Amino acid sequence: MFTGLVEATGTVSGVERDGDGARIEVATPLAAELHEGDSVAVNGVCLTAVEADGERFRADVMSETLRRSSLGPLASGDPVNVELPLRAGGRLGGHVVQGHVDGTGTVEDVREEGFALVVRIGCQPDLLRYVVEKGSIAVDGVSLTIASVDDGGFTVSLVPETLERTTFGRTAPGRVVNLEVDVLAKYVEKLMVRA
Repeated sequence: MFTGLVEATGTVSGVERDGDGARIEVATPLAAELHEGDSVAVNGVCLTAVEADGERFRADVMSETLRRSSLGPLASGDPVNVELPLRAGGRLGGHVVQGHVDGTGTVEDVREEGFALVVRIGCQPDLLRYVVEKGSIAVDGVSLTIASVDDGGFTVSLVPETLERTTFGRTAPGRVVNLEVDVLAKYVEKLMVRA
């Protein structure tokens, strides 16, 4: 389990693709805390480290994940958000993030509003049904509060701290982002359908 509070950014230092998936290598200071078999979130996708040398780690990405997330087109030099899982007794400062990406969205607009950056993200109706104003969503692994919602997407407002600590400081229209909706909304929907 993750919180959506990105601990560091990393840089993709290698991608090996074959017909079964891909193996990515990420250089990040957090690699010093990883061991083989540990979970790590990359742009909000929970992966398992298969190697770690203190400066970088490698993880396998199966075809399902490549299809469902924005990890498929990653290339060497791309920046990524990295988070280690929540430790028992740790603070839950964001929201419950599983690292199970529901789909992708596309940044449609970026504008300044005072010291904040307002980002509009377009996404499919099957995900929008779980998106509520002032609710939580993980975008590329970052726990964010939804500022507004309409039939085609939603907006989030990013403070300077978020822009500095994550890859959002370099975001621009056209960027494809991973989306994980609040898991509680999905459980509530399932329970209501059964009732």
